Amino acid sequence: MLSRVADSVYWLSRYIERAENVARFIDVNYNLTLGAPDVLGDQWAPLVSTTGDQADFEKKYGEPTQTNVLKFLSFDAENPNSILSCVAAARENARTIREIIPSVVWEQLNKFYFMVRSAAQFAHTLDQPQEFCDRVRLASHLLVGASDATMSHGEAWHFARFGRLIERADKTSRIVDVQYFLLLPDKLHGGSELDVVRWSALLKSASALEMYRRQHGKIVPERVADFLILDRQFPRSMHFCLMKAQESLQQISGSPAGTYRYLTEQRMGRLCSQLDYASIKDIIQLGLHEYIDSFQVQLNVMGEAVRGDFFTPHRYRRTQTRVEASQMQSS
Repeated sequence: MLSRVADSVYWLSRYIERAENVARFIDVNYNLTLGAPDVLGDQWAPLVSTTGDQADFEKKYGEPTQTNVLKFLSFDAENPNSILSCVAAARENARTIREIIPSVVWEQLNKFYFMVRSAAQFAHTLDQPQEFCDRVRLASHLLVGASDATMSHGEAWHFARFGRLIERADKTSRIVDVQYFLLLPDKLHGGSELDVVRWSALLKSASALEMYRRQHGKIVPERVADFLILDRQFPRSMHFCLMKAQESLQQISGSPAGTYRYLTEQRMGRLCSQLDYASIKDIIQLGLHEYIDSFQVQLNVMGEAVRGDFFTPHRYRRTQTRVEASQMQSS
């Protein structure tokens, strides 16, 4: 497969997953503030923290009001992580690889794009965003379903799956981090009704509440973290995402299990091994924020390796050679 095609498939999938996750965060956060805004306090600022765009938001909007945050995350064309920007970027990537993706996927993506553009024209979308968020999630699910059902499960499909799962792992880690350390900084072991509501909201943001209830029953913060970080069967947990992403990476590279040909595989293997043998007690003892911060750094480093191994390999290898040469000279 051409590097250009692999790059477009990978980012097409990541952008769609990113748009869906932003819609999840908005919907759950909006429902959480209904009826009790005074009790919950400043609930919208942490939502911007989840996407990592605080500096850009503050520069343009200043005050993190509900309207400002919703506008920034939903329809701001200057925000590369807004739903509108993500869907537009996904569509542009798809346009360049029309020969690779099935017609039904292209048609569904076009419908998705024009739905978001249309919603941006109506003020009531920001006043009551639930319906819009539902439509974004449904459109994303339809795209994934159409791809799985109509696209050959070869290299292109595995690149799409790999990108989607890496993006999902990143966003799950961010929402867990924000919930623990921005929304409830001093209530890790709290048991009030408000605590239960907010932990439930965290699970809902990952569509995990029902599965969590079946497995663990009562809402306990430590179990919530364990479920979203280390669970091997829930499809939005960080561990599950990396396990399945590693499977696709092996299919792309052709490397036997336990070996690697690319730097990406080595870094993925290390990250998966850390999750394989981690326990939630050890993570909390170390510091959940510190653990997730380290996870995100490693995920970003792996993302750079993906770019170097598969998308711009010759330029990446020349850069690596220069770095190695300069290191030898300095030593």
